[in-house]
Amino acid sequence: MIEVKQLSKSFKDIQALDKLTFSAPDGKITGLLGPNGAGKTTCLRIIYGLLQAQSGEALINQIDANQDPINARRQIGIFPDKFGLYERLTVREQLTYFAALHNLSGDHLEQRVNKVIEQLDMQSLSDRRSAGFSQGQRMKVALAQSLVHDPKHLILDEPSRGLDVMSTRILRDILREQRQQGTCILFSSHVMQEVAALCDRVVVMANGRVAAEGTPEELCEMTGESALEEAFVKIIGSDEGIAA
Repeated sequence: MIEVKQLSKSFKDIQALDKLTFSAPDGKITGLLGPNGAGKTTCLRIIYGLLQAQSGEALINQIDANQDPINARRQIGIFPDKFGLYERLTVREQLTYFAALHNLSGDHLEQRVNKVIEQLDMQSLSDRRSAGFSQGQRMKVALAQSLVHDPKHLILDEPSRGLDVMSTRILRDILREQRQQGTCILFSSHVMQEVAALCDRVVVMANGRVAAEGTPEELCEMTGESALEEAFVKIIGSDEGIAA
């Protein structure tokens, strides 16, 4: 489980997070939804240890990412907002490198690399360098990096941005498969259809706080709207949100 408790972060005079509190349970897909500047990426970067919060806790299996970022990071797979790859390495070399960073070695490392290549149907790419890969192919490699050490928590920052329809479908299928395996999945998105189709729970953020949370159906019922997009607009349009 990922738990965010009273998390606050400011950049000079900008309050990016203001006592943000929510949880993402195991075996569920939790979506962070909010307008630009709501604090979604700041929140995710604190959870995976790239930023330090000024107060509050970001817990991964009870490990505080602020206090013990290395051990916290071992619990998670990170699918970043940009697919930065080592283009001179083959896919297999890249996955081997990331597996080694997570202390895998020997037969176990080789088994995990082979398994994730098979899982993502990347056999034809595995011994090719990633220079010149399409956006969808790069997405697969980046996702394979995040899964190679078999994490129980997966964090994704706008994962479908820039992907074509087929690549987006592959990503959704993989996330559903990971959910069935009990993985805790937390991701941010601006795509309402993606959130409505995938998420078991949605946390709507505005001004660094939780404005509302619940299932997509609960958010629609809460606002008296039939579509998540309209519910979202109504929630962030209110002064303080529906459930701060």
